[in-house]
Amino acid sequence: MKEDQPAMHSAFSIERTYAASPARVFAAFAEPALKRQWFMDGKVFASEEYTADFRIGGCEKSRFTFTGGPAGAPPAGTKMGNDTVYLDIVPNRRIVFAYAMLVGDYRISASLATVELSAAGGGTRLLFTEQAVFFERSDGAKLREDGWRGLLSQLEKTLSGAA
Repeated sequence: MKEDQPAMHSAFSIERTYAASPARVFAAFAEPALKRQWFMDGKVFASEEYTADFRIGGCEKSRFTFTGGPAGAPPAGTKMGNDTVYLDIVPNRRIVFAYAMLVGDYRISASLATVELSAAGGGTRLLFTEQAVFFERSDGAKLREDGWRGLLSQLEKTLSGAA
């Protein structure tokens, strides 16, 4: 996005099915050590800080350095972060959170995200929906959705013990 463009709005949903119970998938979001495994300890960034207070009104903060990724992504060495507030939590069913993504100290987007969990066969159906506004110098909707697809793949590895 160019610096003189107005804010751009977007929404997307991603559906995944995991071979784990809703309680186990929920725990991967709720327990800081488990969430850090799939959310922070990836191959495209080096984590620097992660704190989480998983409760309604609680905050999560992450800071990391981007180490590389797809075309259009920030250059390697870019400092990034997320500031999150949990708005609604229904154990084993729903998590709603708002977050701002940063590049350095500059906010590139603000989002409202919902994670919905339901039993599916012997596992869990997860529906992730994000409504976002992207500011100047942002990554844009396509890269954000691609980023979440990658994170939800990492979640699957964590749940299967392969992470």
